[in-house]
Amino acid sequence: MDRNQEIVRTSILGIIVNVMLAGFKVMVGFLSGSIAIILDAVNNVSDAFSSIITIISTKLAAKKPDYKHPYGYGRIEYLSALVISLIIVYAGITSFVEAIKSIFEPSTPEYTTVGLVIIFVAVLAKFFMGMYVKKTGERLNSGSLIASGEDSRMDSIISASTLVAALLFIVTNIDISSYLAVVISIMIIKAGYEIAASTISSILGERADKELTSKIKKIVMTFEEVHGVYDLFLSNYGPNKNLASLHIEVDDTMTADEIDELQRRIEDKVFDETHVFVTGVSVYAYNTKDDDAKRIYKDIRRIVTSFEHVIQMHGFFVQGNEIRFDIVIDFNCDDREALYKRIVQDIQERYPDYQFMTTLDSDISD
Repeated sequence: MDRNQEIVRTSILGIIVNVMLAGFKVMVGFLSGSIAIILDAVNNVSDAFSSIITIISTKLAAKKPDYKHPYGYGRIEYLSALVISLIIVYAGITSFVEAIKSIFEPSTPEYTTVGLVIIFVAVLAKFFMGMYVKKTGERLNSGSLIASGEDSRMDSIISASTLVAALLFIVTNIDISSYLAVVISIMIIKAGYEIAASTISSILGERADKELTSKIKKIVMTFEEVHGVYDLFLSNYGPNKNLASLHIEVDDTMTADEIDELQRRIEDKVFDETHVFVTGVSVYAYNTKDDDAKRIYKDIRRIVTSFEHVIQMHGFFVQGNEIRFDIVIDFNCDDREALYKRIVQDIQERYPDYQFMTTLDSDISD
């Protein structure tokens, strides 16, 4: 079974479970007169609707690339996760309003043994369903499933709290269900907000996963012609749809034919082991004919790395009276441009007879 089929199957299971639980909870809620249980049922309905959106978005995301969208439709999955989060927030807000109303217009609940058993079963069902959906989402890298799974786990806590409130009323005749409904509503809103924030961050473009970038660099470094891997840039077009570009450092004696052949081997191996498409391999030359280059490199590297916020210096090459290299400065620096100019000025003063071609690089990946 492929990824999309498994996401759809998991979502359908979620719909069936949530619709059944919602029906039971509505029945118990109306019979007992508990606003908290009724709102808990409403939350199950919103979960079922979220699963429907997940199915639709998965189908749309699987569409083949076309002229207008050559990178495919994978990012639709992020949009669906955002829609789900908004549905959760809306459900939380409407529940909050109803809960406040019930505080000022209270009614005495009446619980039955059958109703309490149903709620207890619902707690277990939502907990294990949430665990299953979330683990499946993490394995398939599906933001929608992860959001649904986390929401289900939250629901199990909410359902457990309504059960506690019912038992408290039976023992002490104190009804806290309306106040509990307020707390439940706030938790629902909070969960929706967190999912929305995480999804928006993905849409904006987050820092590439450290584990993935490290793996790609290790793969490229297995080629004996490569002295270093730098400037690894990942573009994400949906879950498990990454495009990469990078720089490699190779001997300055390699021919265009040899570099072309090396590049193709790198692209094939990276894709085979990570399923990441390497769309571009740029080249830094490595000095093999200038014996003095190593001494200059060590001295300049010492100067550059002595500055705070400098993460790396790479792409160093000496050709005649010209020296070129890149400087990576982290984002915690208040004025990266000013620091970069100061570094270049210090180096120029130490090596006045050389011309420098330097580049300020960003810390885009680990």
